Amino acid sequence: MEQKSFKRKNELIEAALDEFTAKNYENASLNIILKNAGISKGTFYYHFQDKQAFYVFLLQSAHKAECKFINDRMGCMDDFKGKDIFERFKVQVQIAYEFAVAFPKYFKLGIMFRKERGNEIYEYAKNIIERNKEAWLEERIKKAIKDGDFNNRFSEDFILKILNYMVFHFNEMFDEEEDYKMEKVLENASNLVDFLKYGFGNKIC
Repeated sequence: MEQKSFKRKNELIEAALDEFTAKNYENASLNIILKNAGISKGTFYYHFQDKQAFYVFLLQSAHKAECKFINDRMGCMDDFKGKDIFERFKVQVQIAYEFAVAFPKYFKLGIMFRKERGNEIYEYAKNIIERNKEAWLEERIKKAIKDGDFNNRFSEDFILKILNYMVFHFNEMFDEEEDYKMEKVLENASNLVDFLKYGFGNKIC
């Protein structure tokens, strides 16, 4: 899939966000997206293989934008270095909430994607998106283990398996209609971090 810049790329992304946040993947129309973006099918297919490839690209763009937002904010925090992995996660949750407020279309896209669970597109896109996330998370967990952030009676393998499951199955655990609201996502994520800290951490509540 080509991801080089081209004329009206921003317009294409905006039109796609409007369409994919209003309809599920199956009902979203590529023709409507192209019409609203003002680009030809030839231009689109030069850069993207098909609707599926473009949808994954859109999800990846949202993820990259969120990561940049979080990293930029965290880089401005002088006291961030002294925090353990759980406190860092809590800060990231708060910043992710701020990202959702600043970029509501990306947040809505994530919600619509969660609702695709059980469909083929969900598993396909999820596997691609989570490849880099898994390596990123594992690297930070291993560093946190060395730093003493976890109770040493738990093995590294056990900690990695539990945290990976909790993080990558968050959407499955919190899948009620209420859980899709922005404030509820923040609350559930924050509570999960607290649970992990006081279940695995050396500190007792």
